[in-house]
Amino acid sequence: MQRTNIYLEDRQTAALDRMAADEGVSRAELIRRIIDDRLAGTSEDVEVDLFWIDASFGIDAGLGLPDRGPDERAAHLDRVRRATP
Repeated sequence: MQRTNIYLEDRQTAALDRMAADEGVSRAELIRRIIDDRLAGTSEDVEVDLFWIDASFGIDAGLGLPDRGPDERAAHLDRVRRATP
């Protein structure tokens, strides 16, 4: 196992801590499970995926990535939600 450091916003940390407490695991274990689910392609819960997309919005600030703007992002998420059965 390798140690990896990442920076999370306060709201992300709080959400992870709530989820970890609900599942009775550590934050690190929860993150490993989320990553494993995503890598295995078994994460089928669109609402959970949308939560993490929303929670991570803005993380790229300062990285020099092109800004899509809130209107385009909102339209994209709306399309994804409508396509969800």
